[in-house]
Amino acid sequence: MAGSETQEAQDNVVEFPASEAQAPFLEVRNLHKRFGGVHALRGVDMKIEPGQIYHLLGENGCGKSTLIKVISGAHPQSEGQLLIDGTAQQEFDPIRALAAGIETVYQDLSLLPNLSVAENIGLSQQLVQSNGRLFRWLKPGQLRRTARKALEAVELPTDAKFRKTEVSRLPIATRQLVAIARAIAGKARFVIMDEPTTALTRFEVENLISVVRKLQREGVAVLFVTHKLDECKAIGGRALVMRDGEMVADCDIGEISKARLGFLMTGRELEEGRYREARAAQTPLLEVRGLGRRGGFRDVDLTLARGEILGVTGLLDSGRNELAKALAGVAPADTGAITMAGKALHLAVPNDASQAGIGYVPEDRLTEGLFLEKPILDNTVMGILDRLRNRFGLLDKRRAVEEAERMSRELQIVAPDVSAPVKSLSGGNQQRVLIGRWLATAPQVLILHGPTVGVDVGSKDTIYRIIQAQAEAGMGVLIISDDLPELLQNCDRIAVMQKGRIKAVVPADEITQDRLYVEMGASLKGDELNASEGAQA
Repeated sequence: MAGSETQEAQDNVVEFPASEAQAPFLEVRNLHKRFGGVHALRGVDMKIEPGQIYHLLGENGCGKSTLIKVISGAHPQSEGQLLIDGTAQQEFDPIRALAAGIETVYQDLSLLPNLSVAENIGLSQQLVQSNGRLFRWLKPGQLRRTARKALEAVELPTDAKFRKTEVSRLPIATRQLVAIARAIAGKARFVIMDEPTTALTRFEVENLISVVRKLQREGVAVLFVTHKLDECKAIGGRALVMRDGEMVADCDIGEISKARLGFLMTGRELEEGRYREARAAQTPLLEVRGLGRRGGFRDVDLTLARGEILGVTGLLDSGRNELAKALAGVAPADTGAITMAGKALHLAVPNDASQAGIGYVPEDRLTEGLFLEKPILDNTVMGILDRLRNRFGLLDKRRAVEEAERMSRELQIVAPDVSAPVKSLSGGNQQRVLIGRWLATAPQVLILHGPTVGVDVGSKDTIYRIIQAQAEAGMGVLIISDDLPELLQNCDRIAVMQKGRIKAVVPADEITQDRLYVEMGASLKGDELNASEGAQA
């Protein structure tokens, strides 16, 4: 980091006042971690006080995940000390971390899909009691009691049927809450949550915040690893900001602006306002009339113009996700009509949509979009193989590499070269590879389903600018998202879905976030709504 940036970061550091009554629960001193030639952590110092809330912020690749793996025992440090209750830890591992009261909810949840809800919740507790070994069966009575208490805390069902349900049969949002229930089931003193709200609706996020408040009252420290600055500021607490493996700031998150946090994380100024200016209606491109799918949505009418960015939002059961998949041919509609530039479309399978000029970036890039073991090259050009064949019908490798390199440059994908496997990239770079695959096909319409889920603030800014550039070039862009700031910053209009129907279509520059949330069918208390709108103003 340059000297001036280091000084700026130091100017923003606010030392956490040490408690006179007791030592920090956890402290790391001059922590370093190396993986071969990669210096992932560079002299990190951090204190975790009982009953405090922390937010670990930074771009993908800055060292956040490595840090939480060291303090949860998954990785040994290369240098430095890790202390619990003032005692330096030797040979620290996950079982010792659990025994000390450190619980971690990883982004991939780390649940065992073939086990029941109750078995997953009670697993950590019984592992600790058995010194890291599990015998042929767990203790059913203790599992039942532990599961009931933890499920009640996160407001999930506590009945026997739900407790016995295999985790693989639960929707992703419910699995997220089960993972959080497992973390708080034992005698936790410090709970680490890695992207805990990615799959949650706003109602569920509010429920999670109430759980965190309860933990705080009981003296439990909580660390959120997240990219969602609005949620962080709503929760409050301390911001721990990392960049390039260093801890560059420790400050009260309520006393620092999002713009300043963005600068500390990335080293550059990020856009806070709208990326779009209000514009007149353009020529209709994609038109949807009376579209419906049994059990998902019905009577949907939408128009997307050339050069327009249209947002679609709604609560989890609104039908927005089903609509996205129908327009991509993934789960086709049963009724209604779709036209592109006046030509009727029949989207029975994804290839129909692709052939019609519709690109689709799915919500879950890891399981639905990317081939993680394959290189950037293969992931980028797989949609245009026919264009890259030579006169003998074989793939022209030189042209394929040129196309992949061009797309990597345009989308600012950070990688050694296009032969790097996609699994080696950060979340933001992976998302850009997936977007690049569809841009290579030159679609007329690009559907982005949750375009920045699990992406850091710097990569979000880059992706938003890519979206804007495509719209400026005449592409129609449809963003399906429940990230309201994302929609308000990027869209011309926003269609609000409720109970499977389009309830309203509103200009994005004429509505606030909380008014939009009310349109979705949610409710806020009057004083909360007024306070939120006042804060936005």
